[in-house]
Amino acid sequence: MTAFVRVSGPPNSNFLVGYPGISATLPRIEGKVEIRPAVGVSAPVEISLVTICIQRRETIHPSAESLAKKHLGTPRRETTDIVGKELLLYRCEAGRASDSVVLLDLPFILFIPFGRGGQESNRRIPPASLQLPSRTAETYYELVVTVQQGPQDQRKFATPVPIQRYDNLSTFGMYNRPESQEMVSDHLITLGISLPRWSYGPLDPVSVYIKLSPNLDWLHKAKRVSIQKITIGIEEVITYNPEGDEPTKKINRIAKHVQQVGIKMPEAGYFTNLGLVFPSKDTRDSDGIIRRGKAAFPMYTVSSFTTTGTLYAIEFFLIVKAHLTGAKDIVLRQPIIVCPLDQQACKEEMLAIEQAAKDASHVDVNNPMLPAKTVVKAHDRDALKTLGLTMVGDQRRILIT
Repeated sequence: MTAFVRVSGPPNSNFLVGYPGISATLPRIEGKVEIRPAVGVSAPVEISLVTICIQRRETIHPSAESLAKKHLGTPRRETTDIVGKELLLYRCEAGRASDSVVLLDLPFILFIPFGRGGQESNRRIPPASLQLPSRTAETYYELVVTVQQGPQDQRKFATPVPIQRYDNLSTFGMYNRPESQEMVSDHLITLGISLPRWSYGPLDPVSVYIKLSPNLDWLHKAKRVSIQKITIGIEEVITYNPEGDEPTKKINRIAKHVQQVGIKMPEAGYFTNLGLVFPSKDTRDSDGIIRRGKAAFPMYTVSSFTTTGTLYAIEFFLIVKAHLTGAKDIVLRQPIIVCPLDQQACKEEMLAIEQAAKDASHVDVNNPMLPAKTVVKAHDRDALKTLGLTMVGDQRRILIT
C-alpha cells in the first residue's frame, strides 16, 4: 500500500528554530514526520527505511528577462545540494525486508551548518532563500523525506521550508564603523568619501560625507577646475556562474540622486553631505492587499539583497561621481551590504536573537532531546484505535469515545 507522508512543525511555531548565520542560536529545523496509510484508511503499509534531509536547489537563467533570449539562449542551469547531513529516522527490524505499520510519528531535529567549512559545502552557512524577478536566479530549500517500501519501491516527499540569514543585520557593530575611500583625478583634485555605516535595508537613509580638495602643489591649475555636479547612486551587481569559466555580470542602477554645484574649486576645498533612501518593494497590490507569498520564499520588501550562492552572487555598491570641467570625472565605488530588514526591524530582532542564544545553550548538538517516536504495527493490540477505528463484529467502524 502507498504511504501518506506529512511533515509538521512544532505546535504554533515554524519549522525553523534559531537564526541561520548566528552560531550561538544553533539554527535548526524541528518537526515530526507523520506516516499513515494513503489508501484504504486502515490498510497497513510496508516500511523499510525512513530518512530526512534539507535539500538546497539553485537555478539560474540570465536570459529569462527577455522573451526572445529565453527561448534562444542557454537553458536554465540547476544544482542540488544536501545541507548538513541526512538523518535516519526509522529502520525495520533486522532480518526483515519491511515492517507492516499503520502509524509512524518520527520527531527530528536537523541542524543547519553555522561554520565556514572551506571546500566542504555541507558545512558552509547556506545562503538565504531568494527568487529574483522572472526567475533569473533563485535559491530554495526543501525538507525531503525518503520512504523505502520494500526492496525496490522508494518514494521521496518534499516540503518547502524558507530560510533567511541574520548575520548581516545593520545593527551589528561591525557594520557601524565608518568606511572611507579616496581617488585623485589628473593629480589636481582628490575625491574623498566617508560612510558612517555600510549596511542598509528597505527605506533606510543612506548618507555619505563628500570632500573635494585641490592638490596644494598644483593649486594654480586646480583652481581652474569647475565642479559641475555630484551624483550618488546604488548599483546592484549580479554575477552569474561566479565560480565557472565564463561568469557574466549584470548591473542595475536601483537608486540615484544628483546635486548641482556649478562652482570653481575653492582653495579650501568643497564639502557636502548627500543622501538618498534605499528603495523598497511594495508587497501590496493596487487594492492595498498584501499579495499571497510563495511557500518556499519569505516575503521580502526588497527585490534582492547581498548574498552568495554556488551559481550566482549579488553585491551592492554605492557610486559617487564628481562631474568636473578642466579635469577628468572621478568615480568611486564603495561596497555596501544590503539586508532584507530595515534598521528598526533589525533592532527588534536583536532581543529575540539574544533569547534564542540563551535557549540554545541548553541544547546538546550531539544528543538533542527528542520526544519518543510512535510506531504502531499492524499486529499490535488496539492498532486500529490509533486511526480512530474499531472492530464491531467483523466490520470496521469509526470509534466514538
